[in-house]
Amino acid sequence: MNTVILVIHLMIALGLVGLVLLQRSEGGALGIGGGGGGGGGAGGFMSGRGAANLLTRATAVLAAAFFTTSIILTILAQQRATPDSIINTTPTPGQPAAPTSGGLTPLQPVRPPAPSGPAVPQPQ
Repeated sequence: MNTVILVIHLMIALGLVGLVLLQRSEGGALGIGGGGGGGGGAGGFMSGRGAANLLTRATAVLAAAFFTTSIILTILAQQRATPDSIINTTPTPGQPAAPTSGGLTPLQPVRPPAPSGPAVPQPQ
């Protein structure tokens, strides 16, 4: 179920990116919007007001579908999550650690042996 919704979500995201890239740019301040090949000119890929309305409506539909699948994926992820908090599962400093899966206890740190004092080198 999660995989199916995730694949649909990714397809909607790719479609949304494609639709946004097809639309005419309105940022004329940098001189990159609405020029000869942008979409507003006579030689553009899509021209006319009807194409702009179609692209706007399709973008709105895909955006609504994207939000819907995002909410559905969030709800499904919350249902799969364990209700315990990580604070509840960690032992306090004075407590022994609980056994992990398989009945093994966590490794204890290895302490080096205490030095016995200065030693005189022995000839061999």
